[in-house]
Amino acid sequence: MEVGVQLIFAADGWPGITDQQLYDEEVRLALLAEELGFDVIWAAEHHFFGYSVCPDNTQFLAYVAGATKRVDVGTAAVIMPWHEPLRVAEKIAMLDHLTHGRLRFGLGRGLSRREFAGFEGMGIRMEESRGRFDEGTEMVLEALRTGVIEGDGTYFTQPRTEIRPRPERSFEDRIYTVASSDDSIESAARFGGHLMMFADRNWEARLPSVERYRDLFRQFHGSEPPRALTADFTLCVEDASTAEELATRYMGTYLASLLEHYEIMGTHFADTDGYDAYAKASEVLRTVGESGFLEGFMQAGAWGTPDVILEQLKWRRDLLGPFELATTFRFGGIPYEEAEASMRLYAKEVLPVLHEWD
Repeated sequence: MEVGVQLIFAADGWPGITDQQLYDEEVRLALLAEELGFDVIWAAEHHFFGYSVCPDNTQFLAYVAGATKRVDVGTAAVIMPWHEPLRVAEKIAMLDHLTHGRLRFGLGRGLSRREFAGFEGMGIRMEESRGRFDEGTEMVLEALRTGVIEGDGTYFTQPRTEIRPRPERSFEDRIYTVASSDDSIESAARFGGHLMMFADRNWEARLPSVERYRDLFRQFHGSEPPRALTADFTLCVEDASTAEELATRYMGTYLASLLEHYEIMGTHFADTDGYDAYAKASEVLRTVGESGFLEGFMQAGAWGTPDVILEQLKWRRDLLGPFELATTFRFGGIPYEEAEASMRLYAKEVLPVLHEWD
């Protein structure tokens, strides 16, 4: 089983943190991932807000790739509606050369109205996100297959152009697509990518979507689908008695930031840096009464002592079948020292067992 480290570049939950400190911490964890034996370093793309601050994950991964030798790097994901397909194809082809094939290419549609608002000056509107994603993704994947990009669609008019550097390696098993909705599930299957899902809701309830993706993949391609990638927010600690307390604090803080960023339940928190996201999480959760939102979020993830994490992941594997895993250790205001300690314990006690799974 392949296990990666996912970096989300979050500022919410760390009062007074600077963007320089944020990046210094994420870089340290990225470089530590290779030392500890993880398989992939995944980097998110988000813009403008403390929820996540990485406007160009290909640039970040180029830096990381130059500082490592073995570990793969992956975009989680390039949000296609915010980019010109030509530039994406060029960047991915170039990064694949710089990494000597250590690149995994993840694509996504984007769901934040606040982020899309920042791109309106470029003529990009959120209501066009599905069309822009489908049209742009098809152009980029074809360019990576053939070395030539062209298009005459609703959103992109691209004269036939050879991209340089020319792609030299197949991306056939290195495409990943973020998908939750039915139309995104269909797109993921049609484009032939690994299904990428976040551990943010009940896995049993999501199983029908996973099975639908697999059925559609077989219909579109006449072959068995690749393994899904599930992305977790992980806290790994020795002491079972404090695991729930710490996980509730950090996952609750992250959840508050997520609720604000995606304006779920009409939530609006203070825009000032370093607000108490944990307190806001408690406030939001009280407003939804007994909805079980935080409880469901925590139940979906794999956190706790090493033995508990392995039990949780084994249960998921029994339900979904073999899958790939991406783990986020820095989220929700967790101090860097705690994030690193969690990652080191995970690498020592959990990672070797997961590597033995098929």
